[in-house]
Amino acid sequence: MTRKMNLSRNMNHRNSLLFAAALFGGALFLPQFAQAAISSADQPDVTAAVHAKLNKSQYKDVQVKVDVNGVATLSGTVADYEYKSDADKTVHKIKGVSAVRNDIQVAGPSVPDSELQKKLAEKISDNAIGYGNVFDAITLDVHDGVVTLGGHSHDFPNRDSALAIVSTTAGVKDVVDNIEVDPTSPMDDGIRLAVARAVYGYPSLNRYAIDPAKPIRISVQNGHVELYGVVDSKSDKDTANIQANTVPGVFSVENHLQVAGQPSEKQP
Repeated sequence: MTRKMNLSRNMNHRNSLLFAAALFGGALFLPQFAQAAISSADQPDVTAAVHAKLNKSQYKDVQVKVDVNGVATLSGTVADYEYKSDADKTVHKIKGVSAVRNDIQVAGPSVPDSELQKKLAEKISDNAIGYGNVFDAITLDVHDGVVTLGGHSHDFPNRDSALAIVSTTAGVKDVVDNIEVDPTSPMDDGIRLAVARAVYGYPSLNRYAIDPAKPIRISVQNGHVELYGVVDSKSDKDTANIQANTVPGVFSVENHLQVAGQPSEKQP
């Protein structure tokens, strides 16, 4: 009799433990189930919010899909790359959107790569005129309408200005931003000015300051100086290199100056 009672108590105890484990486990997973249900329920609202933000004529051929994780996929077409970029930025700001997959295609006019490259080089060069812009050395490459920007900008506003020029130019299908923004540094700021004085102050080089669209460009990162642009002779290229090396605080000089009439790297 006692043995049967003990066996019964053990079975009841085991059943209680199993029930507690099931209840405890359920409590652990309950928030996840609840969150999944909430996420699923919220998707129509997020999708509606995206459609509301893109309810403009330039986005009339854009389709939107938002998954349960809040990832918004944009597809369809727009007339200009500017609208593709703006749609991406707009959707990123919507509550409930965790990421954006931008598959929008630019259906605007096609422009030959060589023509587009020349047009963009002129626009960026014209934009990079004036005090301070001599310290930018932004490069570009065009392939099948996709524009890759590289090189250096001495601050974010100048980089953003170059990106804006490319984004609003007809024929651009996509943009890759590889521009490096030079680090903020009072020491580098002083070196930039000192190198500019040393280079442009030299008698045989000061004529490059006369044409503001084609200066010798000076980029500085942590005391490391890089020279860009096109000069008339190898002598001018070598002289600029020597002058930059005379500035106190300069650790090294990388001379990317090209001599006119000789094969050159792509530069603005």
